[in-house]
Amino acid sequence: MKHGKKYNEGVKLIETGKFYDVDEAVAVAVKTGTAKFDETVEIHVRLGVDSRHADQQVRGAVVLPNGTGKKVRTLVLAKGDKADAAKEAGSDYVGAEELVAKIQNENWLDFDVVIATPDMMGVVGRLGKVLGPRGLMPTPKAGTVTPDVARAVTEAKAGKIEYRLDKTNIIHCPIGKVSFGAEKLQENFDALMGAIVKAKPAATKGQYIKSCTIATTMGPGIKLNVSKFGA
Repeated sequence: MKHGKKYNEGVKLIETGKFYDVDEAVAVAVKTGTAKFDETVEIHVRLGVDSRHADQQVRGAVVLPNGTGKKVRTLVLAKGDKADAAKEAGSDYVGAEELVAKIQNENWLDFDVVIATPDMMGVVGRLGKVLGPRGLMPTPKAGTVTPDVARAVTEAKAGKIEYRLDKTNIIHCPIGKVSFGAEKLQENFDALMGAIVKAKPAATKGQYIKSCTIATTMGPGIKLNVSKFGA
């Protein structure tokens, strides 16, 4: 695979074979983010679990202290007082069956987070095939199926992100933008990694965090020293 000039320049900033401490890795990542747009900084964490087993699933949500740098559009599926509370909290879209139908019939997906009250899940279940593959299906574990929709909206807007294993047992998550600078990115990294470590399944055997890489949207991966995470 042929890479561009900026990617290759970024590679030169990384020592071959070195496993970086978090503060060093974040500082290098910021230096590699030289695209004309504000690149997202992501981490990729490989876990020593098997996602095929229900007792080894790793999934949850955490509010990043400095947000994600992205404007989050929320859709709340609720009725009555709960719908009013969602509107007051500043949700971009609030509705019930009519919005479920809009998603089904028009393939409408102009939102980033879906929040629903528990009584709406019978209707929301119809959207599984549309929302599920996009990681948008509300779940109690992520705090997006809740009677307290106002709080869920506030947290989503503040930078709450969901982390979950993919089929290859890797978690991919953003921790902010290059423009945040190293200090704020590290604070976000620490919050996310702390949540992932805390979510370690009891059934896990051997090393839990196998590897961790940090990279900007267009930049090369920087490998981290995972022995510091104590898992």
